Amino acid sequence: MLSPTPRSINVAIVGVGNCASSLVQGIEHYRSGANDLVGLMHLELGGYRPADINVVAAWDVDRRKVGRDVAEAIFAKPNCTAVFCDHVRATGAKVRMGRVLDGIAEHMTDFQDDRTFMLADEPEASREEVIEVLRESGADVLLNYLPVGSQAASEFYAECALEAGVALVNNIPVFIASNPDWAARFEAAGVPIIGDDIKAQLGATIVHRVLTDLFAKRGVKLERTYQLNTGGNTDFLNMANRKRLASKKISKTEAVQAVAAERLDDENIHIGPSDYVPWQNDNKVCFLRMEGQLFGGVPMNLELRLSVEDSPNSAGVAIDMIRCAKLARDRGIGGPIHPAAAFFCKHPPEQMTDDAAYAALEDFIAGAA
Repeated sequence: MLSPTPRSINVAIVGVGNCASSLVQGIEHYRSGANDLVGLMHLELGGYRPADINVVAAWDVDRRKVGRDVAEAIFAKPNCTAVFCDHVRATGAKVRMGRVLDGIAEHMTDFQDDRTFMLADEPEASREEVIEVLRESGADVLLNYLPVGSQAASEFYAECALEAGVALVNNIPVFIASNPDWAARFEAAGVPIIGDDIKAQLGATIVHRVLTDLFAKRGVKLERTYQLNTGGNTDFLNMANRKRLASKKISKTEAVQAVAAERLDDENIHIGPSDYVPWQNDNKVCFLRMEGQLFGGVPMNLELRLSVEDSPNSAGVAIDMIRCAKLARDRGIGGPIHPAAAFFCKHPPEQMTDDAAYAALEDFIAGAA
């Protein structure tokens, strides 16, 4: 295992998929000497740099990953994201068998290709085992990268983080930080939590929010809008089961509604994944349309197509969230970290405009909030 620096951040990962792959590659990218700001809020945040992050534990349920060092597991199928750092040093942390619960959609085992989940033939982790690993590994922050719709599995790991006193960064649209009961439990325990549902660096949601806010500030009446997304990674394959999409649609829709001049009626706003296109791999394509009225009631419309590599698009944001969670832990702050959640997440406990969230987050980092 790599020797931690005096200012190290030890992270544990649940779900060693494409997003985890991009994150671990990114940490190695900075550890290898990169000092650029691309994808980061600050190169140094609260005294921590990206290279200070160490992966000390991980859980997954796919047999191609369980038992392997995290540095190897991130490149195993069904992961299909871009490889931008082809030599990742061993972490010394082997992927452990996790808890399944609702972490795998039933249809995910039906596909006879590289996207198929291959469940490991090992006993599932118990609550006590996860808590013990979190404590013994010295984890500061637990990252939730489970598939969309993993409500019970996310709550299982949230319970473990609470018991172990480890900060939680909830990257997926399962409502933990934004659930008042869970938020109160984390606050009472003095454990920080940032969530829910990570915003990418420049993804469909942040672009849609910025344009919606622009309409409001320029006096354009927004009448209806849609956001359709296609992709070929396991996230999109997982979301082909519409039953797992309830919280995802709420999260993405509320992120846009929160900055609209007037809340749109449900029939006039449609936001959500559209289809799984296998050959797109980790490339995500967003089709965005906005219709409204200019001065005098004159109609207008805007159409936009955005293409991004989905997982690297969130990795820098995750690095910033990790550092904010550690900063809160250092300061003894428990419960939802509102400035970080509002700036980095689609469904925070408290929605803010992006400008207000950015200012509040800078104050938090500086120790003024």
